[in-house]
Amino acid sequence: MPRKRRKCRVEFLPPATYYKPAGIPLRELDEIALSVEEFEALRLKDLEGLEQVQCAERMGIARTTFQRILYSARSKIAEALVKGNALRIEGGEYVMSSEKLFKCTCGSRFTASRYGEQEERELCCPGCGKKYVQSIHSHRRHSFGRQPAVKGSCRQQDSSVSTEDKEKPDDSQQNEDQ
Repeated sequence: MPRKRRKCRVEFLPPATYYKPAGIPLRELDEIALSVEEFEALRLKDLEGLEQVQCAERMGIARTTFQRILYSARSKIAEALVKGNALRIEGGEYVMSSEKLFKCTCGSRFTASRYGEQEERELCCPGCGKKYVQSIHSHRRHSFGRQPAVKGSCRQQDSSVSTEDKEKPDDSQQNEDQ
């Protein structure tokens, strides 16, 4: 009797569940189903560029299992592209990760337990202390390109003025004092 399959940990659900060739109605296309675990394996390996061991650890599975999932995902995507099929992302046996990945404008990335949207606004970067860090895996916005910097920090320091500028008295003020 085979043992029960372990569920993969998934950090990100796809923002869209169907991908198809442009100009052809979906009803006229054959579909290929890609599981959420396969989607996550592709994201970790090909988009984030992690090693297979790191990907397997993040998903909570063995490296060989990760390899099998990744191979299956790549085969399905290649088939969909070559044959012009629609790609449907759904199903699988997975659990959502209890941690969420964040990034800051200073370049640091860190994880924190899942927050609601209000709590995320109050989250601070452990590297520099800035407030308004961005969730890397948000469903409402993508993380491509630079996001505009938002002023504010947990230390109540204005990010537009460096600490050196705050310590130096202004020359024009010194001249007025004399």
